[in-house]
Amino acid sequence: MSLRIRLARGGAKKRPFYRIVVADSRSPRDGRFIEKLGIYDPMLSRDNENRVVLKEERVKYWLGVGAQPSDRVARFLGFKGLAEARAIPEQTRKNQPKAKAQERLRVAAEKAKAAAEAAEGAEG
Repeated sequence: MSLRIRLARGGAKKRPFYRIVVADSRSPRDGRFIEKLGIYDPMLSRDNENRVVLKEERVKYWLGVGAQPSDRVARFLGFKGLAEARAIPEQTRKNQPKAKAQERLRVAAEKAKAAAEAAEGAEG
């Protein structure tokens, strides 16, 4: 049984609220879980201490027995100093412009480079 420390969504429409839970990786996102380890309220400001609340002793226990945190939970644990924080990937396929937009950017960069070279030639 592979254990995951992950988020289970609750709250109303457009008002999310998450429980941080330990669950079997095969169980549904909002389904059965083993233990509740904390809460995450994204509606609160980032500097509010109640935005992420964790039961630190239990988190350490579950990490010790091999539970793997999800990416988001790993970042929370990194902020609290319970685990090493994972970096946010800079270059992924989803956050890149589509092919046509990349082509437009490339053409614009070439035009800017040509204009800069022309300005250099006019000065010198």
